[in-house]
Amino acid sequence: MSNSTPALGLFCGVAAFVAASLASPIVVLAAGDGGSGGSNGSGGSSDPPVKTQTTTKCKDGKIWSTEKKMCVRAQKNSFNDDELYDAARELAYDGQYQKAIELLQLARNQKDPRILNYLGFANRKAGRMDVGMEYYREALKIDPDYILARSYMGEALLQQGDREGARVQLVEIRDRGGEDTWAYRALLQALNGYSAY
Repeated sequence: MSNSTPALGLFCGVAAFVAASLASPIVVLAAGDGGSGGSNGSGGSSDPPVKTQTTTKCKDGKIWSTEKKMCVRAQKNSFNDDELYDAARELAYDGQYQKAIELLQLARNQKDPRILNYLGFANRKAGRMDVGMEYYREALKIDPDYILARSYMGEALLQQGDREGARVQLVEIRDRGGEDTWAYRALLQALNGYSAY
């Protein structure tokens, strides 16, 4: 037996897994968070962001303050990072990408993989693919197990015509324990031609 046999076997196993996965039935999925960080990033909401007063009442880049019960302009230190993240995520899914980016840039922890991931998402959706990819890479450099960033990166790779790169991200998600997550199912769906995000 040659030294290349184990590598060939691994490659064939991955190829068989991807082929089987791509042949599985399609489930229409809503764009979800998929959770943040941690061992496989599988915690958190799997539903789209809930529409709040931020997107239903606030205008001109303002966001809803539950404390003041009104729309306010976000400033550095006026909201905590979780509040900024939630509002930016809601704005991004509402198509208000630049407003989402502006909110995320106010976060105290600019190295939070969630913040970096949504900076990637909003920039990608706003047509700045290279900028978005850099944010995804930075998020994954900090937390290689952040499967939502892998899923969004896989979608970006598909948009760039790199199906093999997207498949690699799908396998990474699976291997990091994310096979039963929104992040995995959404990227699998995108590989089958049904983009959810």
